[in-house]
Amino acid sequence: MTTYNGFDVLRTHAQRLQGTGIPTLLAAEPDRVKRLALKVGPLYVNFARQKYDAAALQALLELAAARDVTGGFQRLFGGERINITEDRAVLHSALRGNASQAPVAVAANAEAVAVAVQQRMGALIQQLEASNVTDIVSVGIGGSDLGPRLVADALRPASGARFRVHFVSNVDGAAMQRTLATLDPATTAGILISKTFGTQETLLNGAILRDWLGGSARLYAVSANPERAAKAFEIAAERVLPMWDWVGGRYSLWSAVGFPIALAIGFERFGQLLAGAAEMDAHAASAPLDRNLPVLHALTDIWNRNVLGYATHAVMTYDQRLALLPAYLQQLVMESLGKRVKLDGSPVDVDTVPVWWGGAGTDVQHSFFQALHQGTSIVPADFIGCVRNDDPYTVNHQALLANLLAQTEALANGQDSEDPHRQYPGGRPSTLILLDSLTPQSLGALIAMYEHAVYVQSLVWGINAFDQFGVELGKQLANQLLPALQGQAVEIADPVTREALALLR
Repeated sequence: MTTYNGFDVLRTHAQRLQGTGIPTLLAAEPDRVKRLALKVGPLYVNFARQKYDAAALQALLELAAARDVTGGFQRLFGGERINITEDRAVLHSALRGNASQAPVAVAANAEAVAVAVQQRMGALIQQLEASNVTDIVSVGIGGSDLGPRLVADALRPASGARFRVHFVSNVDGAAMQRTLATLDPATTAGILISKTFGTQETLLNGAILRDWLGGSARLYAVSANPERAAKAFEIAAERVLPMWDWVGGRYSLWSAVGFPIALAIGFERFGQLLAGAAEMDAHAASAPLDRNLPVLHALTDIWNRNVLGYATHAVMTYDQRLALLPAYLQQLVMESLGKRVKLDGSPVDVDTVPVWWGGAGTDVQHSFFQALHQGTSIVPADFIGCVRNDDPYTVNHQALLANLLAQTEALANGQDSEDPHRQYPGGRPSTLILLDSLTPQSLGALIAMYEHAVYVQSLVWGINAFDQFGVELGKQLANQLLPALQGQAVEIADPVTREALALLR
């Protein structure tokens, strides 16, 4: 009996397609542009400029079926303990709706919505609205910062916001100094966000903020360890919002970690963000594999990484309000999929996550697009734009969209020239993603799409997308080295670190 090896099949297709350009693929499949496009709620996504044909895509779908992606979604939404290394369920989708009627998921949704979001968060926002507070400083790092920072920046109104929300994550004191220098402690409140309330950066920055405010009276906290939060900073229990161990940090913006989001964009619009994500949950849970947007995005990434061998993936946002999306996706994708062993502890047999990076168009066209067009490395990319603009500058928006369309066309098709310096080889694949407009619903759906695509890749690779043990060693070593930098006698085994410490002291 032979074992099905979908990657060998895919490599056969890649060999067959070797040398076939993207324009040739488009010409050979007259229905390709429409067949490889999906419209899910406020999102339109087109995969027609990827370097696979119908037969190769069918092989990718067969690989997904062999890895039981449909069953994987059922286990995720059903609240099974799929985070096996930490023996936890993964229920961030329950924070925004009921994609499954499984009792565990329904109970998680009821607890999250009733206890944390609808009642307590809303009540705290009303209290702050009735106060003289104008500015909020949100202190957290990683998942406690990147998601809230992205959404707050993307969706904050151009004017008229009740609160100005400022984010501090880096332990570098210059970040906190610069933030506080623009504020008045008499009209500022702070939020400390940490799942364990043991994160060094958050504790140090939180202490600075508390002292600057003159005490803890206007400090709030979000934590899965509310007792520790209350004790460490003397924050009254009614100002500590809970989160749960079944919500990973990079999946937590939908929880009370979204408190600064709700303050920045309004509590009602925060609910709309959750609703947009819930719509994508329902699609992921029910759509067949060949019309399932997160599945197709994930399989495209697998094709580019494992079959064509591309080592990086770029995200270009042709909307300045989404400029922080590449940084957010770096954590979501690379922390989730940066694994070298399978669920059973054995080594993976294919490469896992590529390096994700990117920036906002049109700025990036004048920085690294030279390398994308004429460099020796091919970089697959997601190009994201909005059909409608919310600003009054229509001509600017038309120019922005013209650049988006032009860059994807030029990357794919290239241009021949007798002068090799002016030749564009083309063959650079990209996925086009268009939001109807940038609203809470569309942003919620977009982020949820990427979350589910990450999960699908983990199922195909047989790895755990929901732990992150790789970030721990460096933090442990830093805690050991801090006393040495403070003048204490500490035995240092590493010779480079020992020499550097001598220089620093």
